Amino acid sequence: MKTYEEKKLSDRIIDRLILWREKYLSERQFIILLSLFVGVASALAGVLMKFLIHQIETLLTNHFDQLGFNWLYLVYPVVGIWLTSLFIRYIVKDDIGHGVTKILYAISRKQSKIKPHNCWTSVVASSITIGFGGSVGGEAPIVLTGSAIGSHLGQLFKIDHRNLMVLVGCGAAGAIAGIFKAPIAGVVFTLEVLMLDLTMHSLLPLLVSCVTATCVTYVFSGTSAMFDFNLNNPFVIDRVPSSILLGICCGFLSLYFTRAMNWFENIFAKLKTPYRKLALGGSVVSILIFFFPSLYGEGYSLINTLLTGQNAADWGVVMDRSMFYGMDNLLLVYLGLIILFKVFATTATNGGGGCGGTFAPSLFLGCIMGFIFARLWNTGNLDLVNVPETNYSLLGMAGVMSGVMHAPLTGMFLIAELTGGYDLFVPLMIVSVSSYLTIIAFEPHSIYSMRLAKKGELLTHNKDAAIMTLMSMDDLIEKDFLTVTPDMTLGELVSTIAKARRNIFPVVDGAGHLKGIIQMDDIRNIMFRQELYRRYTCQQLMVDPPCIINIMESMMAVMRKFDETNAWNLPVESKDGKFLGFISKSRVFSTYRQVLVDFSQE
Repeated sequence: MKTYEEKKLSDRIIDRLILWREKYLSERQFIILLSLFVGVASALAGVLMKFLIHQIETLLTNHFDQLGFNWLYLVYPVVGIWLTSLFIRYIVKDDIGHGVTKILYAISRKQSKIKPHNCWTSVVASSITIGFGGSVGGEAPIVLTGSAIGSHLGQLFKIDHRNLMVLVGCGAAGAIAGIFKAPIAGVVFTLEVLMLDLTMHSLLPLLVSCVTATCVTYVFSGTSAMFDFNLNNPFVIDRVPSSILLGICCGFLSLYFTRAMNWFENIFAKLKTPYRKLALGGSVVSILIFFFPSLYGEGYSLINTLLTGQNAADWGVVMDRSMFYGMDNLLLVYLGLIILFKVFATTATNGGGGCGGTFAPSLFLGCIMGFIFARLWNTGNLDLVNVPETNYSLLGMAGVMSGVMHAPLTGMFLIAELTGGYDLFVPLMIVSVSSYLTIIAFEPHSIYSMRLAKKGELLTHNKDAAIMTLMSMDDLIEKDFLTVTPDMTLGELVSTIAKARRNIFPVVDGAGHLKGIIQMDDIRNIMFRQELYRRYTCQQLMVDPPCIINIMESMMAVMRKFDETNAWNLPVESKDGKFLGFISKSRVFSTYRQVLVDFSQE
């Protein structure tokens, strides 16, 4: 915690930097400079997290028996989830799960402001969780970390909302580019998943951040692709039908993954104490990893095995340390069971108190799906062209990622850059698009955005809807209305009218609940007749409002109510039903125009 003097000194330094920037750099130049720093910091965070995960996992498992059961698989995941939950509960004291969803929420509802602790807490929490065997990925926590770095840096230099959104996108793009060595995928991810608009204002900082992050990662781990892949069987036109079918299978697998995860998350949500969540999550993860050790951690070793293997002996390595060891004829059964149970291992890890994302699980499942599909296609081949298992393992990764994230371009470019498999670009496109078209027939929103979409808090590329989402309900509520009580007489009401500047008077009871409204036009014919001052009360004079807006409603829902009622002012109540004020249509229109101007500036 900074002392008062330290905080004052840091504020003076920041103020001097701002003055220097205003004198020597344009706003655009400064944003590009900040995007470079964001790219460096995001990449370093990714390198640090990968290092910590590798060190913890190696320390815990390098002595394990390759041939038989390892009982510590029942212990490590529980310990990791428990340590992570303690770290979050007593040190972080904030929810740091659902990293990408948090970024989307910050962009749409928090003016792109992310809490400063997210610059480091997700790195620590996910390293512990994954290093001890949690069946999740570290990419979403790093994306949140990168976005938090961009947000915090922008807030330090008092960057406006529009440019702060760009810096948040730069952090996310830099994180993806750095951790995967995939600069194009970093840019595309930000445009597709975070819904940042593609303009020259946003594109150049994103490119700078991605290239910078990739180069920083190259310094630490070399320029080679993340996964080893050699194209032994180039794509031929005869494989188009099988590629389309693989994409459809990946789409249905993505649907299963999404719906099963939501169902299992709801079970954890019903558990009120962290100890019950730990007991359920820890037991599910540890038991599944004990029987299927490939579920331990991110699962990238299995992906490498399936991508580089050439025969049954090579691929059979994935069953080491399990009860399936040496049973090469049961490889497809083993992999099929992993597809079935992976979603429960991932959800249980996060639900039990761990921290991780769905990037790695998507790649993991896609690789297995592609391998199984190719093996079954070749086994049941009826005078059809054979397909290579390694190529289709690669294509499956793109298919499931495209389906789960609703991001076909991200899946396509990410897999091409991850593996260097650019020669398979056409089938990557076919599988990614087929998977995406399959899942959107059942789920219109991705696993990241569905929670926000249900609440109307999701920023989209629809300009009108995006502007509505960016508008804050709190800023629109007008509170300069004088309230009256139901038992006030007409005379007392007239005295209140004399002091008021508005012509609407909410009738509110002692508990703060709105009972009705009185419009001055409705009582104009009796308000000057003093003989009636004691005869009428506000309860007799009030009318029901056309409808009432709840503070939790989206702006799209608010505008629908204005359209349906033709009202010019509508009352707003809190979650517990207490009167807060009014929203006027004219205020909504003026705010809409201002946000549109800010949102559209180049």
